[in-house]
Amino acid sequence: MDQLRPGIGETGFVPAMTPAVPGMTPAATSGASAAALSRDEIAAVDIVAATLGGQPFALLTGAGISTDSGIPDYRGPGAPPRNPLTYQEFMREPALRQRYWARNHVGWSRMHLSKPNAGHFAATELERAGMLSGIVTQNVDRLHEAALASNVVDLHGRFDQVLCMECGNHYSRSFLAIILNELNPGFLEAVAAAGGVSAAPDADADVESEKLISAFNVAKCPLCGGLLKPDFVFFGENVPQDRVLRSFSMVDAAAALVVAGSSLSVLSGLRFVKKAAKDGKPVIIINRGKTRGDSLATVKLELGVSEAMTQLTRSLGL
Repeated sequence: MDQLRPGIGETGFVPAMTPAVPGMTPAATSGASAAALSRDEIAAVDIVAATLGGQPFALLTGAGISTDSGIPDYRGPGAPPRNPLTYQEFMREPALRQRYWARNHVGWSRMHLSKPNAGHFAATELERAGMLSGIVTQNVDRLHEAALASNVVDLHGRFDQVLCMECGNHYSRSFLAIILNELNPGFLEAVAAAGGVSAAPDADADVESEKLISAFNVAKCPLCGGLLKPDFVFFGENVPQDRVLRSFSMVDAAAALVVAGSSLSVLSGLRFVKKAAKDGKPVIIINRGKTRGDSLATVKLELGVSEAMTQLTRSLGL
């Protein structure tokens, strides 16, 4: 099984900037300041500000906004291929669930330490200044909320909650971590001793030891004994309709759409770009590398998200 699927998890494994299991260095912490931009880059952001015209815009964010928080992205330059676990596989295969939760337990031990960076705080500043109709994020890391943004749609769900697929009860991921630690004493320490850890934006992590994985005990719902699933959208699973409708309402209420740190590789994000472009609204894309929405962009900035977002607040006079 391991040879057929070397990267089990919603995204597969991605090299992390820093490991963070017991005895290892924690992830990057809060408030990473944006690097200085060149004069030409500042001028490019000024053009974006002029395009926005001081009117409220919708902000769509992807994994690229969280890289400065120590969370690797999905499809950035140098990211290895991923072999994502689908919703159908997770629900059907006990062995794959066991493997997933073993890796997720390690990934959670790192990812929950991550803090908002300058890009998240810039988005909050824009929101408080009345410049945003809302934030739609494809990320599950909850860092916009940690930066105290209030009008946020977690399009793909949230990594800090789990859901029972039988009784519908929700539990915090922190609570589940306590249960998993009790069920698997010494597991995180054993993983740390076995070598480095890599992670992905959904708290999946690379655990190479088949012995550790095969011995991992998966938790059941404390209330009914049912199957637990992270409360975010897997591949092969639909985004809840209420989130989609709320996101479209943010785009409809905006004079423009700014995309920050997303390759727009999946339709769940690209559809908002298509809607804005169809309605004749400016589309600004801030992303290193190509995106599926480039042909629809009014302006494309090949800049780091933290730097660009921080400069945008200045260019808008905040």
